[in-house]
Amino acid sequence: MSIDTTSQAPTTTVSDTQWTLWEVFTQEGEGAPHEHAGSVHATTAEHAMQNARDVYARRGKVVSLWVVPTESIVASAPGDAGPLFDPGNDKAYRHPQFYKVPRGARGL
Repeated sequence: MSIDTTSQAPTTTVSDTQWTLWEVFTQEGEGAPHEHAGSVHATTAEHAMQNARDVYARRGKVVSLWVVPTESIVASAPGDAGPLFDPGNDKAYRHPQFYKVPRGARGL
């Protein structure tokens, strides 16, 4: 029996796409909304926070970061738009045009 030593064994490399995908939300000022900035791959929440900081907060405008595992996000389907959002459209009191602004309160 002979063993072939000339063939190379396949090399296995761990790429970052095997890590968990995290969605990153940034806040650029106190009281401002968090907005989706992008995604990072990481092994843990702490690792995701570090990667998010390095990629999305390096310009100095960001005051807060959120990282969320992508698989934890639940979203509506476009086909659900009618049944999901229509009930609110028939209630005028939910729209700002329903309310009148009292005199002297403009510009607040």
